[in-house]
Amino acid sequence: MLLNFGIVDGLPEEEQEKLNKLKYIYDYHKSSNRKKRRYYNGKITLKEVNLGIALPRDFGRLEIGCAWGAKAVDVLAARSMFDGFVMQNGSDASEMDQIMKRNRLVAEYSKACKEELKYGSVYAAVSGSEGKACIRFYSPMCAAASWDNQKGTIDCGFAFEDLRTDESDYNWSPSHVNFYTDTDIWQLDMEGGRWKATQYPHKFRRPLMVPMIWDATNDKPLGQSRLKEPIRRLIQGYVRTVANATIGLEFATSPQKYLLGITDEQYDALVEQRFKQYVGSILFSTTNPESGEKPTYGQLNQGNIEPHVQMLRMIATQFSAATGLTVTDTGVVNDANPTSSDAILAQSQTLVLMAQQLNTGNADALYQISQMALAIELGTTPDDLPYECKEIVAHFKNPAMPSVAVTADAAIKIASARDGFSSTDTFLEMIGFDQADIRRIKAQEQRARGARILTEEFTANEDIE
Repeated sequence: MLLNFGIVDGLPEEEQEKLNKLKYIYDYHKSSNRKKRRYYNGKITLKEVNLGIALPRDFGRLEIGCAWGAKAVDVLAARSMFDGFVMQNGSDASEMDQIMKRNRLVAEYSKACKEELKYGSVYAAVSGSEGKACIRFYSPMCAAASWDNQKGTIDCGFAFEDLRTDESDYNWSPSHVNFYTDTDIWQLDMEGGRWKATQYPHKFRRPLMVPMIWDATNDKPLGQSRLKEPIRRLIQGYVRTVANATIGLEFATSPQKYLLGITDEQYDALVEQRFKQYVGSILFSTTNPESGEKPTYGQLNQGNIEPHVQMLRMIATQFSAATGLTVTDTGVVNDANPTSSDAILAQSQTLVLMAQQLNTGNADALYQISQMALAIELGTTPDDLPYECKEIVAHFKNPAMPSVAVTADAAIKIASARDGFSSTDTFLEMIGFDQADIRRIKAQEQRARGARILTEEFTANEDIE
């Protein structure tokens, strides 16, 4: 991808310096982000995994599929189930619900969570006008941000507004970029071979861009990918082992045979018709007239694929320990795999803890996103929002993903010990109903109560008469 802003017409000098810094950050991480995307898509070449010992270099075109990169990301992302916003007092966040529906925020979060785990961070940009707040997510492949240690958040960032259609086109270049600062959104457009800036000021006193970050450290405040170098090395080990096993199986399918004591004519005939000699059920030969030896037929021992299987099991166990996935998730079966539901649940506890960590960090980012979106929707600033709008909370489903039978049993036990719990939405959620079902149940109960009241009043009037 080619990205060269140069001097942007209409952009002040201070903003120009920030933009140049963002371009440097984007270019610095571009190659590593491409590699992470390749490993997520399972496009690992034998050239980068070959040790040059057992695997012939001529087999570089052999392709071995590996979904471990996608598994490391998708299995954890699937446990982060954003369920919308609620108020701290338990009531519905009606204003935010409208913004969520318009922007399909639940579905967009699901996609953004995968990008966050794949690259280490993902960026949400908020824009729009009063009554029309807009939320969009951008991966580091089309966005970049600069971290400010003093503020504890990003100082500025940019995002491409025109997405490329062909990921393999390295000559593609964006022509529309949004540049976010504390005071403005700068719309950068390529016109006539030069970049031109259009200023859209705001009073939020922070960039209208919020990062969702995974596994941040002091050294890497914008997070780390799930596909870090140690994980990629294990994926390489998987690909290399499967490649060696595939080649070994080919040799086992056509074992090496030999004939000793044959004539030159017989040797030439065998060399010219190797495949026919291999598939033929009978071989004919005569005594060598020169030496008087009778031809001796033999076959070398076939290679054993079991060492490759053992190696795969060892790599799968290491990959499981490094990612928190169960060994079953890797698709490699071994004696260490759990056989009971309790054992499977115990083995997935590490992944559940990771999902809770992911939800905690993303809940804070979603809160900031909601405050900006509500401020735009209501035509104000986050600091001036009504009190009830500041009491909003991002809600996630249980990352442990317990069965309906388990949660229903727990809900019934709680209801027996706590008066009124059975009439709450939380009780209905625990016994397996989603929000759509809960609304239908509440509406039908309300209609039934109304009909019962009318019947009682009608009966009472008849008794009076």
